[in-house]
Amino acid sequence: MSDLNWVAAITHLRTRREPGVLVTVATVRGHAPRRPGAKLVVGPAQTWGSIGGGNIEAVAVERGRELLGKPEAEPELMEFALNDKVLNEHGVQCCGGVVTLLLEPLPVVPAVAIFGIGHVGIELARILARHDLELHLIDTRPDMLSAERLAVLSDAVARLHVHHTPLLPEEVLEQLPAGSHVLIMTHDHAEDAALCDAALRLGRFDSIGLIGSAAKWSRFRSRLLTEGGHDPEALARIKTPIGLPDITGKEPAVIAVSVAADLLHAFEHRPIAG
Repeated sequence: MSDLNWVAAITHLRTRREPGVLVTVATVRGHAPRRPGAKLVVGPAQTWGSIGGGNIEAVAVERGRELLGKPEAEPELMEFALNDKVLNEHGVQCCGGVVTLLLEPLPVVPAVAIFGIGHVGIELARILARHDLELHLIDTRPDMLSAERLAVLSDAVARLHVHHTPLLPEEVLEQLPAGSHVLIMTHDHAEDAALCDAALRLGRFDSIGLIGSAAKWSRFRSRLLTEGGHDPEALARIKTPIGLPDITGKEPAVIAVSVAADLLHAFEHRPIAG
């Protein structure tokens, strides 16, 4: 594997929303199969690259796979003495040196979908774009998703997905990864209602948030119960109003900060679905 292929391997895992572990030869004392900086990427069913093969690599892969199942896993160091006096599970490596490996978990990043990129939506996108996540922007109005308007996101850390859906924005819900956080804030209450109904029917999102007043939710709730056939327990999955309750400002930027803070709290307290 070339020095850059590990980047492609991580991109592959991220695109497939699979966790991984990046293993790097951190230090070498004496002789070893690979120099410092050599990398191995461990995925759920595949590996890319090599840190020298033999016992070192086999143990690193095993430990990497253990870390894949731990959402709160932290980076860790492993040290190997390469001599014939060390009993190894996967054979003897007697190069004569000592190797330290750094194992860095690569978790699946959160996915957020904002339906409606109006005044609040664009402010929220600006905040969330500064975080390592998958950010889906959806609107039925092409001018809301114009290159000029989205230029404020040109330096985004997040991976952006822009969806212009002139007719049925709820169809985008089926394209979203399981465990996504869905925020419904379109310009049209009919669209909002259709999105709430569709999101509940799919039943695979970590959270569903609806912007609006108590009166709006009262109307929606009645329709979802009677016309949609949803039970009260299902409706409890929709959070409205969205954001932190103690932040009561109505300015778009204030609402966006409140919603973003609430989402960040959710990211820290819920495992990410791959």
